[in-house]
Amino acid sequence: MIRILHSVSNMDRAGIETMLMNYYRHIDRDKIQFDFLCNKTKPGAYDDEIKNMGGKIYRTSGLNPAKYPKYLAYMKNLFAENPEYRIVEAHNGALGVYTLHAAKVNHIPVRIFHAHGASITKDWKLPIKLFCKSRLKANINHNFTCGIAAAECYFGKRVVDDGDYELIPNAIEVEHFVFNADIRKYLREKYKLQNKNVIGHVGRFMTQKNHSFLLEVFKQLSEKDNQAYLVLLGDGELMESMKQKARELDIVEKVLFVGNVGNANEWYQAFDVFVLPSIWEGLPVVGVEAQTADLPCVFSDCVTKEIGFSDKAQFVPLKAPMSGWVEALQSALSMKERSDNSALIREKNYDIKNEAIKLQNRYLKLAEET
Repeated sequence: MIRILHSVSNMDRAGIETMLMNYYRHIDRDKIQFDFLCNKTKPGAYDDEIKNMGGKIYRTSGLNPAKYPKYLAYMKNLFAENPEYRIVEAHNGALGVYTLHAAKVNHIPVRIFHAHGASITKDWKLPIKLFCKSRLKANINHNFTCGIAAAECYFGKRVVDDGDYELIPNAIEVEHFVFNADIRKYLREKYKLQNKNVIGHVGRFMTQKNHSFLLEVFKQLSEKDNQAYLVLLGDGELMESMKQKARELDIVEKVLFVGNVGNANEWYQAFDVFVLPSIWEGLPVVGVEAQTADLPCVFSDCVTKEIGFSDKAQFVPLKAPMSGWVEALQSALSMKERSDNSALIREKNYDIKNEAIKLQNRYLKLAEET
């Protein structure tokens, strides 16, 4: 059996982590096992499932420059105690170089950087992230990516032009997300949404997802549409401040904060429109899920255009007037018909049953080469 060590933040319900779990559930675990190097101490929603499937979870002291000697010592000990690790894959954005450098100095032969984002968040860590990004090339030997925009961001245009990367689609369990009228009826009755125009969003409450802007857009939409209702799935550090903002905008009675739940696939059925006003994205898993449910989708222009494979997807500039966003949502709400969209999703290579076999074979080949 080959054991692959994936470096992540923690294994909570979020895009990257959900993508990893989709692949993990569908590979042959007699041949390949996933283990997870978590760089936050907070437990994740997937921890128990990982352990039940035979995976291991390690927790580091975090990706902090001041603590790097401690981190490096931890990794040296981890690799010494677990010599079976020959493949390490980092999913931490530019900070993934910490793990990959530790793998290199400890002679791990296969060091994969998996690009997920098409931009780097401009926060106080930006100088650190830019330095880490500049060191990626020296510490990796395989380029994985969820999409072309993410590959260009982290590997550069020359790498993309040369085709020196491997595209790993953010594949999903298609049958779980295909439109289901019965589930829609059940959830809408349970939450008294029968006569509502439900705008849905799935995403962690963090700056990148732009919830503050979404609430402001919804405020204007609700002034034009008395039946408009906003449903937010997810958790995160900004959740309480967004609840406060909803109160300040006087829309709290029209906004449902669902939290971090395991039935997002069912909620897509209850939505009428899916909206993702992110400041940046790679190729978001939630966009694949929403289009599998045949939902009209309104994305910001900072979301890669690669995700717009349904004729119900539209992109709106973040710099557009608020009225432009309201009009886009009203237009999307007029698209009432929903049907089985699975053929399109499989055509675009987002069926996990097929893609897991491809990734499994790739890992086996990499292991043979070490």
